[in-house]
Amino acid sequence: MSYKSEYERSLSSPEDFWLEAAQGIAWHSPPLKAYDPDSERWFADGTLNVCANAVDRHVDEGRGDRPALIYESPVSGVSESFTFAELQDHVARTAGMLRSAGVELGDRVIIYMPMIPQTAFAMLACARIGAIHSVVFGGFSAAELAKRIDDCQPRLVLTASCGLEGAKVIPYGPIVSDAIARSNHPPETTIMLQREQAQADLESHGFGDWHECLSAASAADCVSVPGDHPLYVLYTSGTTGKPKGVVRDSAGYCVALNWSMRNIYGIDQGDTFWAASDVGWVVGHSYIVYGPLIAGCATVLYEGKPIGTPDAGTFWRIIDQHKVRVLFTAPTAIRAIRGADPDGSLIASAHLETLDALFLAGERADPDTVRWIGEQLGKPVIDHWWQTELGWPALASCLGLDAPPAPVGSAGHPVPGFRFEVLDSEGKPMQSGQTGSLVIAKPLPPGAMIGLWQNMTGFDAYFSVFEDTYATGDAAMLDDDGSYVILGRTDDIINVAGHRLSTGAIEEAVADCPQVNECAVVGARDELKGQVPVVVFVSTTNNGAPDPSHIAQITRAIREGISPIASPKAVIEVPSLPKTRSGKILRNLLRALIDGDPFDTPQTIENPDVVAQLEEALAALRN
Repeated sequence: MSYKSEYERSLSSPEDFWLEAAQGIAWHSPPLKAYDPDSERWFADGTLNVCANAVDRHVDEGRGDRPALIYESPVSGVSESFTFAELQDHVARTAGMLRSAGVELGDRVIIYMPMIPQTAFAMLACARIGAIHSVVFGGFSAAELAKRIDDCQPRLVLTASCGLEGAKVIPYGPIVSDAIARSNHPPETTIMLQREQAQADLESHGFGDWHECLSAASAADCVSVPGDHPLYVLYTSGTTGKPKGVVRDSAGYCVALNWSMRNIYGIDQGDTFWAASDVGWVVGHSYIVYGPLIAGCATVLYEGKPIGTPDAGTFWRIIDQHKVRVLFTAPTAIRAIRGADPDGSLIASAHLETLDALFLAGERADPDTVRWIGEQLGKPVIDHWWQTELGWPALASCLGLDAPPAPVGSAGHPVPGFRFEVLDSEGKPMQSGQTGSLVIAKPLPPGAMIGLWQNMTGFDAYFSVFEDTYATGDAAMLDDDGSYVILGRTDDIINVAGHRLSTGAIEEAVADCPQVNECAVVGARDELKGQVPVVVFVSTTNNGAPDPSHIAQITRAIREGISPIASPKAVIEVPSLPKTRSGKILRNLLRALIDGDPFDTPQTIENPDVVAQLEEALAALRN
């Protein structure tokens, strides 16, 4: 199979293409139809169980003794591995614990837990009995957790006594208690897993003890659910301040993930795959828990950081130890590793013979970072693009289909099943090389969201910007070779004296400067020009003292690499950039700080101290 033939077949014969892909998973009753245009659902007439596909079928087919879940926690000093048979036992007993707590088919369960095996057990246990899980990133504030409790109205909350953020221990008990007190629809039951790093007073919180509840429960079997039965609700940020609960179905997601493991990532049954992310994000759902396990692979669950736990060689040691074939992480992790190990000495000392490729996603991968890590690893580095709403990659260089590599700076070619266009503000197609809004034609392929939880208006909004197309909210440019360059969110296209400029393109010019470790460019208000670029960057030396020569070199790079029109209003050197815990740069926060607008520091911010550092740098600049 070639990428070109498979892509063309996915568009010309989608029914045959996806029914064939559906043969790769286990059904209780196979679907007779792939897509139903009336309901706009995939495989809705089939029945299955996602947990059975991820766990039980591998045991039934004689693979029970193979590694399934590999847990590495340098922050707690724990390392352990579970076979498929062991995973089946843990998940079945956890499912029995849910049943004993009164959870039934279709009930919601919020999972507010850190990166530990029991979190994966809980997710799979929900799928096992047809409950709908909603994983909330451990460490979110009580206010944010309360919003999600009120929106999905769970019967049960599962939590742990603490999370570990590097050297920090974050107690979860007070957060969960506060969230429940704030909510209008509190859960019937809350069960907490005690961790030795911080023990909670369960009685004062009114929580059940995980181990006691688990020991009192009997194992539960898998239940059969319709193909369009919701598997989970995963919340993503909403522009109104209310989180949007993306609803994922069971069958379409299962088929898409299974297909993606072999065809996008080039992974076969029995291989080890590592997505260095968090289960609180869509990457963790798709490629820590469900995707690898459905495909019969071992998956790595990592509780730690790319640096500092204990050093910048942690990733490479784990790859060597567990013979990882594909690593999937965010560009910010690679930039952090580069900052701590600029010469790549820790990479050079590792044995990475089993590693086939590094995949990047979650934010734009600047070419300088891609080139650096590619040179250090001597392996393919593949940027690819997708969103929480889509559930799995939509743009990529499909390793398993021998797709041609995309140019550095590109997110790749459309994945089979996705039909893209770049449109102008009036909905007319743009030519290659022109910047516009990235959209995907309906129907979206299997695995994409089937709605927003109790929010049809919000769901319809995705398809109302341009008729019969899904508006991604990203700006992009079609390259001459048919690949797509993602330039950031559409609100990151700035208008400078009538000239539309991409902040992503300016960031690329800045990132090429040897003294820049990482950077962000935002558009600041300007009375004369409307908007002007402002550069915020972290230097490779990062000694805390701004260097005037850096500012001059960056300004020159922008003028020569983009245009004098793009000359920045200011170039600000800071110790670090404001980021979410998933590694995304908080550009809206930067813009508000620079413009002097009011803002709320988001709960997802990795280091709240960065805000004060930025305010101090801006004050010094104004003075």
